[in-house]
Amino acid sequence: MRDSFASVLKHKNMTHLRQRSPSGQVGVRRAAFVLLDNFSLMAFTGAADALVTANLMAPSPRYDVSVVGSSGALVTSDLGIAISTDCSLADLDASGHDILVVCGGFRVPLATTPVLRHKLRSADAKGAILGGLWNGAFFLAEAGLLDGHDCAIHPDSRATLAELFPGVGLSHRSYVVEPRRVTCAGANSSLSMMLDLIRHDSESGLADAIDEVLSCDKSQELLDVSVVSIDCNPTLPNPLKAALSVMHNHIEEPMEVEAIAQRAGVSRRQLERLFRQHVDVGPARYYLELRLTHARQLLQQTNRTATDVAIASGFISITHFRNCFREFFHITPGEFRRRQAGKPSAHDQDAAIGLASTQ
Repeated sequence: MRDSFASVLKHKNMTHLRQRSPSGQVGVRRAAFVLLDNFSLMAFTGAADALVTANLMAPSPRYDVSVVGSSGALVTSDLGIAISTDCSLADLDASGHDILVVCGGFRVPLATTPVLRHKLRSADAKGAILGGLWNGAFFLAEAGLLDGHDCAIHPDSRATLAELFPGVGLSHRSYVVEPRRVTCAGANSSLSMMLDLIRHDSESGLADAIDEVLSCDKSQELLDVSVVSIDCNPTLPNPLKAALSVMHNHIEEPMEVEAIAQRAGVSRRQLERLFRQHVDVGPARYYLELRLTHARQLLQQTNRTATDVAIASGFISITHFRNCFREFFHITPGEFRRRQAGKPSAHDQDAAIGLASTQ
């Protein structure tokens, strides 16, 4: 079934447009994070959150994420917070993972162990993607697994890495994503690094959808329906910014496109051209998708009636609202709310019956 959202807002609504796949974890990639003592908690959670959110946004889970302790069942982070692990480094089956990431930190000493070196080399021999957070790249380099590769590492560790491993390319970028190596220099870049990995690893749009969820506060101003790719783009033409602002501020009482263009200081034809160039659809279509996204949020997060939600989203007729909502989300507002409450909708029951009949 084709998703009905055509503009950049499709990323914000992706997880609500698709049915969860009943087929199980087919093609799931196994990712393990090796936590060293005093690892950066922020770097770890940024990278891990991207993979976990990918599982929520995709039709079926994409990543099996596990946490590995370098020295036991609990590992203490740089903030003094202890994190429980799924297994110890000694017990890790490195050859059974598709992604293996070493989590360093400001107080992590640049001294490896034979077991870590062995696990990294075993994973590499099986074709795994190897990664390093903060100064995690050092441990990959020490194992001889970064020669001929570029990497990102925290500035405090650059001199040491350059001196000890001259065959490693030191990048000035905050993160580097290669086909089988991913590294970042600190806590703030771990999310961006992992989003890039997902972007190379999955179908178009999944990484953008995750970015919408996890990066909504990149800009200084928060909107009720923020679109990261637009709100954080400083190069957008001012007339388009003005038109988007008008739309965001007039959801309950929508304005005509002609009036919006006038407020933006351009003709309707110019505004339509700007929208198609930067937003992928015309202004009228985007405005409708914006209002339906607003409606979806209200249905999901409040107890307001469908009629109240329709009015708050700029729909005069409840019938028109229901028809538009069904066209875009492939489900009625009432069924959507029941599904969010954990109750099966008629659509879900039919799907389950159809699946059972094929087994």
